[in-house]
Amino acid sequence: MELINPDVGLIFWMTISFLILLVLLRVFAWKPVLNMLNKREEKINEALNEANLAREQMKQLTATNERLLLEAKDERDAILSEARKISQTMYDEAKAKGQEESQRIITAAKNDIAVEKQKAIIEIKNMIAEISLEIAEKIIEKELSDKQKHQEYVNKRIEELTFN
Repeated sequence: MELINPDVGLIFWMTISFLILLVLLRVFAWKPVLNMLNKREEKINEALNEANLAREQMKQLTATNERLLLEAKDERDAILSEARKISQTMYDEAKAKGQEESQRIITAAKNDIAVEKQKAIIEIKNMIAEISLEIAEKIIEKELSDKQKHQEYVNKRIEELTFN
């Protein structure tokens, strides 16, 4: 019957014990947990900032590539028009040589464009891969850690702190 109808002394001591437990939890458990959460939030924000920087760099590289392509097209168009002028003024033999030369220049320009485009794509892919690996490494490091070991460690630290 004592548990069903507790007397005032029992209620008093249970309340005191509960308040002491709350104070101990606040001092030794909540602050470290909140600190860990804040650190994790900072790391996630850093990873997001790095991803945004990578996105901006990718936009800049894309704009640079487009500009280079336009310049290459302008240069190609200029070379083509010059080759046409030369081909109109020369005899049949010179006309054939001019056409061969213009085709060689166009091919070289296309090859140069293709090579530069490929280099830029490879560079962008490498940068994305590196950033992705760094982000994944950080996320996996946090997400795949052994929760049982962490719980044991926290319990051990709490026991050490309460005995000291």
